[in-house]
Amino acid sequence: MSENNSRPDWDNYFMEIARVAASRSNCCRRHVAAVVVKDRRIISTGYNGTPRGITNCCDGGCPRCKSDTPSGEDLGSCLCSHAEENAITQAAYHGISIKDSTLYTTYSPCLLCAKMIINSGIIEVVYHQRYTIDKISMKLLLDGGVMVRCLLSEAEKEELGISK
Repeated sequence: MSENNSRPDWDNYFMEIARVAASRSNCCRRHVAAVVVKDRRIISTGYNGTPRGITNCCDGGCPRCKSDTPSGEDLGSCLCSHAEENAITQAAYHGISIKDSTLYTTYSPCLLCAKMIINSGIIEVVYHQRYTIDKISMKLLLDGGVMVRCLLSEAEKEELGISK
């Protein structure tokens, strides 16, 4: 079998699936997704948006997201569920344990999601971009024994001058 250089490694494979899942987001502000993986198998996915049965965010379902409220402010009034939250609750909804799994997410988790990640038994978080208000959540994840890694694509590594 010949070596295929275009075949992604596992991290990039699951992150690319998360990026595709983010395209399902119905949030008007940011498209985020998460994929929960165990033993190299996807066991749950989630993207951000309003809860099941509620008018989609992009259709006016979340007044905060439709407003000009600055990013990171008045988060308590946002009706949208986060991608990590949805991936975790989807697994629970279907009775699937995510203990000892890895969560791939397009943005680093917020504080609420960090608490859910720790309590659900996820042992590793791999993210692509930093969320602007993640300092406390990142520390909490590390203090909670969750490994955290930032995953950059080969093009991004090259752009930054980071070797393999």
